[in-house]
Amino acid sequence: MGKRFEGLVAAPYTAMHADGNVNLDRIEQQAEALLRDGVRAAFVCGTTGEGMSLSVEERLAVAKRWTEVAGKDLDVIVHVGHNALTDCKTLAAHAKKVRAAAVAAMAPPFFKPSCVGDLVTFCRDISAAAAGVPFYYYHIPSMTGVSFAMADFLEAAADRIPDLAGIKYTYEDLMDFERCRMIDDGRFDMLFGRDELLLCGLALGARGAVGSTYNFAAPIYHKLIAAFNAGDLATARQQQRYSIELITLIARFAGSFLPTAKTLMQFIGVDCGPVRPPLRNLTPEQREALRTQLEETGLLAIARGE
Repeated sequence: MGKRFEGLVAAPYTAMHADGNVNLDRIEQQAEALLRDGVRAAFVCGTTGEGMSLSVEERLAVAKRWTEVAGKDLDVIVHVGHNALTDCKTLAAHAKKVRAAAVAAMAPPFFKPSCVGDLVTFCRDISAAAAGVPFYYYHIPSMTGVSFAMADFLEAAADRIPDLAGIKYTYEDLMDFERCRMIDDGRFDMLFGRDELLLCGLALGARGAVGSTYNFAAPIYHKLIAAFNAGDLATARQQQRYSIELITLIARFAGSFLPTAKTLMQFIGVDCGPVRPPLRNLTPEQREALRTQLEETGLLAIARGE
C-alpha cells in the first residue's frame, strides 16, 4: 500500500465566471486558502465540484490547473467518473499525465452496473488508463443509486485492480465501512465522506476524510480531530454539533446545499461564482438573509475558528 491520505481532504467548488464559464484563474486562490486552513489535499471535479455538469474538456482543464498550482504541499485527487467509459479513461490518462496524486471514480449513474462484478470491471478499465496511479472508488449512493456493499466490492476487486488504493466512502452504512477497514488487516485506505458524521468515522478508525465543508469550516474539524485524538470526547462532540448545525442551516436554506455553500465561499473571500443549471443560484435577498443567519447564530465565526 502506498501513501495514505490523512486529515482533511477538501472537495473544492469549481469556480465559475458570472456567465457560467469555468474560472481557472480562481483556482490558485482556492489552493492557497486550503493550505492556510491546514488542508493538505483536494478532491477535484467530484460532486461538490459539479464534475458531472462540466464538459470533458473543462474537467481536463480544471484538473491540470489544480495540479499546476498545488505545489509540493497540496495533493490533488482527480475524480474521473463519467457515464461514458471512454471519457473516464480519457480523464484518468490525463490525470496521470498531470501527475495527480490519485484518481477516483463513482459508478455511472445512468446505466448502472447490475452486480458488483460489473462495477469492478468498469473501475478496472478506468484504473488501467492511469496505470501506476492509486485508484479510489467513490461510493456515493445518494447520487449514483448504486449501493452494493463496499466490503463485497473490495473483496472482488482486490486481485483485479492492481492500483486499487481504497474507497472515498460517502454513505451512512458504518458497519460496511468497518468491514472494509478490516479487510486484509487494513489493506485499503478508507476515506470518510460524511462531514456531519466525522466523529463516527474517527471512532471506527478513519484517518482521512473528504468533504465539502472543509473548504470553509476546516477549523471546526481540526479541533474535532485533535480533541478525539486527545481523548476529549466532550469537545469532539461539541465540534461535531457545530458542524451539524452549520450543515443543517446550509442544506435547509433555499432548499439546496450547493448554491448556498458556494455563496458562503464568497463570505470568506474566495468567490467561486455561480452554480450551473439545473441548480439555481441564490437571489440577492437570499444572500443577505443567509449572511444574517450565519452572523446571528455565530456559525460563520465558529467555522472560521474565530
